[in-house]
Amino acid sequence: MTEQRKILVTSALPYANGPIHLGHLVEYIQTDIWVRFQKQRGHNCTYVCADDAHGTPIMLKADQMGIEPKELIDQVSAEHQRDFSGFMVGFDNYYSTHSEENQHFASLIYTSLRDKGHIAQKTITQAYDPEKEMFLPDRFVKGDCPKCGAEDQYGDSCEKCGATYSPVELKNAYSAVSGAKPIEKESEHYFFKLGDFEAFLRNWVDNHVQEHMIHKLNEWFESGLQNWDISRDAPYWGFEIPDAPGKYFYVWLDAPIGYMASFKNWCDKNGVDFDEYWNESSNTELYHFIGKDIAYFHTLFWPAMLEGAGFRKPNGVFCHGFLTVEGQKMSKSRGTFIMAETYLKHLRPEYLRYYFAAKLGSGIDDIDLNLEDFRMRVNADLVNKVVNIASRCAGFIKKKFDGELASELAVPALYEEAVAAGELIADAYENREFSRAMREIMAIADKANQYIDAAEPWVLAKQEGKEQEVQDCCSMGINLFRVIITYLSPILPQVAEDVKAFLNVDDLAWDAIQTPLLSHKINKFKPLMQRVEEDKVNAMIEDSKATLAALAAAAPAVVDNKPSNAQSELDKEPIADEITFDDFAKIDLRVARIAKAEHVDGAKKLLQLTLDLGGETRNVFAGIKSAYAPEDLEGKLTVMVANLAPRKMKFGMSEGMVLAAGPGGEDLWILEPHEGAQPGMRIK
Repeated sequence: MTEQRKILVTSALPYANGPIHLGHLVEYIQTDIWVRFQKQRGHNCTYVCADDAHGTPIMLKADQMGIEPKELIDQVSAEHQRDFSGFMVGFDNYYSTHSEENQHFASLIYTSLRDKGHIAQKTITQAYDPEKEMFLPDRFVKGDCPKCGAEDQYGDSCEKCGATYSPVELKNAYSAVSGAKPIEKESEHYFFKLGDFEAFLRNWVDNHVQEHMIHKLNEWFESGLQNWDISRDAPYWGFEIPDAPGKYFYVWLDAPIGYMASFKNWCDKNGVDFDEYWNESSNTELYHFIGKDIAYFHTLFWPAMLEGAGFRKPNGVFCHGFLTVEGQKMSKSRGTFIMAETYLKHLRPEYLRYYFAAKLGSGIDDIDLNLEDFRMRVNADLVNKVVNIASRCAGFIKKKFDGELASELAVPALYEEAVAAGELIADAYENREFSRAMREIMAIADKANQYIDAAEPWVLAKQEGKEQEVQDCCSMGINLFRVIITYLSPILPQVAEDVKAFLNVDDLAWDAIQTPLLSHKINKFKPLMQRVEEDKVNAMIEDSKATLAALAAAAPAVVDNKPSNAQSELDKEPIADEITFDDFAKIDLRVARIAKAEHVDGAKKLLQLTLDLGGETRNVFAGIKSAYAPEDLEGKLTVMVANLAPRKMKFGMSEGMVLAAGPGGEDLWILEPHEGAQPGMRIK
């Protein structure tokens, strides 16, 4: 047994304004496997996480829902923890950045940096929403790209041409919050002087970050480390900066501090010395698992903050790539943007845990979920190879020998070879080369099956005087199965629990396999894992499509005074929140005849529609001007959300919402009069 290590492990904090999807789960499953392996090896390993619960998006979403931000983050936290539990992600503590501990450490680190001269103040000019009376983050300003002219681009970069710019450079800019034209306004902000730590960071990065990421970090070093704006103006959902009324910590300042806060909360509940893990001379280990897209924060800002405030730094920051499905970006229109909850309705979580493990290495390459390969690999490896070993042998032991294994191994060399492979497998796990570990484990499973195939216990069982050979062969198979499941238990925790009951053992500790099970009673074998059937996978995809289609149908055709192509927006951004069928059933969709269509003064993309619902008229503003001239719309039919509460807009009162199909721009389509629908008809 190696010397026991004290290890603290974290995953990136999921943002508290939407559900967990399979793309998120790459990270949490990867981390959980590594933590379970460390615990299985006998190390003292603690895994903490929390919801990232601050920022403008949460504040605005709560406002739109008519609830307080605290109520929103509590609701989302419960959903996150439900989904993580469903995928057997075993946090030792799951917390929130909206906590007393986090406020304490955020203030402590900030004041320490300030008092040491690492905080600067500067007056800056920002986009300001005059209607909502709030400064706008870059992503909440939209308009036409100043480089290529593409419409409806975010305030920091163009998704069409890739150009980067500031919000003030956008043409026809508008607030994504209210639709109002932003104005420029000055405000004093607080900046963390990252450049003060350049020498420290260059040395630290070389020794604590994957080689794949060092090249990118060197680009940032060469372009110069810029001061980091760590403040935001009220109104803002977060912690107020000490001695700075009306100024709040930017969400990315207190987010990584959430690791400390969650661990402190766990320490207080378990009588553990927090300082032993976080003081500058700590001999414990600290590792962060994160996506490559947030490396900048975790490999530059975070260690610099810790260095400046006198805390220990991470032993390693492990970045991973993204998840694609069928070789493409996860897509809501294709049903491949799969929520954790949707997956769990149809498939066993350990299938995905194994498939991810079989794909994951120590680098930052993206991994692909090919659904046919997923089904075939799980069936071939876990069902046909691994579980098959036990199912082929257990019945004979139970029926013919009252569940008792033989007193010695039939082929000791084969068992010793399987046990010896444990060092290679452990090395692969330790270095996050899970795919290599899976190849080594499946090689053992192949040899075990080859042994059983050659021994043919089902033939021997029919021959008189061959009883001992049957017991020896099947006992050998059961012992090899135990070794394999021991190696797989970080990935298949529920299977491991079921196997413990079957084998009548207390645990599957890594070193326990040094001693085989001889003259040992096992229990009746029960099926451990079923095949992944194609219809189950297809049902999951269809369920995902149905859920997302319902959300798309309910989404506004005009959002905050600006047109929003529902389908393209769905393909760009994670769904914010799922609704149930009962929620969807509340939406009253009606056919309406467009009695009149007019231009709207001062609106580039809106038309004012007078809609006839068959005895009732409604006034609606719709972002459909890119596809239709007013004269082309009159007399046509559309579908509208008839029970949407009226909304006062800068151009007047909008009394509903119209729906159109298509990818957007000029490609939007509505019904023609000859297509059989009648004004006022309800869509069911």
